[in-house]
Amino acid sequence: MARIRKKSVVPVYTVAAIWIFWASCMPMYKLSHFIWLAVWSFLAYKVTGFFWRGKWVEVADPEPVLESTGNPELDELIQQEHAAIREMRALNVRIHDKKISNQIDRLEQLSDSIFSHVRKNPGKLPQIRKFMSYYLPTTLKLLNTYADLAEQAVKGQNITATMNKIESMMDTIVVAFEKQLDGLFGAEALDISTDITVLENMLHREGLTSEGQNTQDIRQFMQQGAK
Repeated sequence: MARIRKKSVVPVYTVAAIWIFWASCMPMYKLSHFIWLAVWSFLAYKVTGFFWRGKWVEVADPEPVLESTGNPELDELIQQEHAAIREMRALNVRIHDKKISNQIDRLEQLSDSIFSHVRKNPGKLPQIRKFMSYYLPTTLKLLNTYADLAEQAVKGQNITATMNKIESMMDTIVVAFEKQLDGLFGAEALDISTDITVLENMLHREGLTSEGQNTQDIRQFMQQGAK
């Protein structure tokens, strides 16, 4: 969502009123008359524009044009990704609570990382089906409910209790998203662990390591290379 300032119509109406008044009560047969009219119109427009600046309005971002990948499931993933990110950003505009806003930022970052990784590794689509079909949409539903309740002028016991429940749930949701992302790298972690073990054994067998040498630095090197 983008925020733009919608100009007030008061300055325009003020200038129109000045022209009507001038045409009705003032002479308009010399050039100087029109010059004075223009001066007064300009001053009136600026003064009223200073006091009536208009209001900020939210404008929806234009829908991106998404090209088909040829994989229907991957296309659906990309569409859901764009829709979810747009909705999170719109919610962040509506919700003014700093903690919730920071958590939405984190969820957006995690969601983007999850979708980005699966786009590059379509074979992992089955691993995030429940995330796509339940966890993500339910999280967005909770946040929309929170935003609706927060915008109520009067907050009774039910509204406050519901908002408190959603606030207490957000920490758990963030951790769940983090675990979802971490789980996508399980195979990579297993592969790199196997590579490290094989390399350690080969280095030791070929006599390329000192007796009793700590191979922790080798593990760290291999793990950094896998990131």
